[in-house]
Amino acid sequence: MTWIKPSFLWMMYRCGWGAKVAQETVLAVEISRDGFEWALRHACLSSHLRGVHPDRAAWQRQLKRAPARVQWDLERDLRLRPLPYRSLQLGLSGEAVRRYADEWLVGIRDVTPLAQEIHALVGEGDLDSAARLLPQERAYPAGDELLAHLRG
Repeated sequence: MTWIKPSFLWMMYRCGWGAKVAQETVLAVEISRDGFEWALRHACLSSHLRGVHPDRAAWQRQLKRAPARVQWDLERDLRLRPLPYRSLQLGLSGEAVRRYADEWLVGIRDVTPLAQEIHALVGEGDLDSAARLLPQERAYPAGDELLAHLRG
């Protein structure tokens, strides 16, 4: 399973600002909109949610067949504390991984130095300077039909 984490701060939470063992390099991966939306259309929630799935068995069958899965995790602030809203995490397997590598990939940048610089500023208590360095992120303009099967 390969995970796409569209939120920079959630990724920093996950990799400990690039300091966790085997997570010392932080890459910004750019993929095509068509690819991202294909994955969303073919995704299943990573956990059973009453009201979205008829029952647990149906969810398990769907999850087994789905080439992508979605989980919603609490977004993080500059100190990596949870915020009161969630960000999408998109897991890819099987056909989705092949498409990701062969078709959707547009660019890859090493943002490890940026992560380290922001982390140093946070450590110094200079949150304003740290915030100015954060990558620009906007809510993804997905229509309800693209995410309806992925929300509770």
